[in-house]
Amino acid sequence: MEALRLARADKGLILWIDLTHPTPEETKSVLELLFEFHPLAIEDCVTLSELPKIEDYEDHLFMIMHSVAITSEKTLKISELNLFLGKEFLVTYHREPIPGVTTLKERLVKGTAQQARGADRLAHQILDQVADSYLPVVEVLTEDMEEVEEKALSGVRREDLSKRILRARRRLSSLRQALRPQREVISRLARGESKLIRALMLPYFRDVQDALARVDDRLQG
Repeated sequence: MEALRLARADKGLILWIDLTHPTPEETKSVLELLFEFHPLAIEDCVTLSELPKIEDYEDHLFMIMHSVAITSEKTLKISELNLFLGKEFLVTYHREPIPGVTTLKERLVKGTAQQARGADRLAHQILDQVADSYLPVVEVLTEDMEEVEEKALSGVRREDLSKRILRARRRLSSLRQALRPQREVISRLARGESKLIRALMLPYFRDVQDALARVDDRLQG
């Protein structure tokens, strides 16, 4: 913790702390003692949420985002990612590995990712990875739904398809539920509602917004 306190005190340093399945002690040390985040933000962070959201606490933003993936069993997996964004820091908190976060950390270590010149740029890189997780999942789910519909038209017994149809509809519904409020979170960032997002970063967040809009269009199609 002493090293983190020294890094936190260095105003010329952009600090990213990634907490993956942290212990209660680690959570308290970082979120409450080191950064002194708002108690309501900490409460939201440690409680699983079904919906993405964003809250502005003046000196930091708190966001709940959802990353998606398709498992080997073709089930939809939605993983919660919490972000605390300040002027010179980013804290990410998640209970299981998030592919986009893992990929970005690996690229930063290898020197193949663009070096973040600001915490908002680093947050953008992570949110961009999260947004990119949606389209491949949508493609798999819509193709599965189309396949089920084709079989229904071909005369396959209704009882053989009913469970698969219900499963496909539930997965698409869950994806929409995660996507719609997530678009609103990104829209608020792209509109420059927070002083913690620099003007030069707004076009980058609009690009993420456009990516999620394309996913939504694909879902509607």
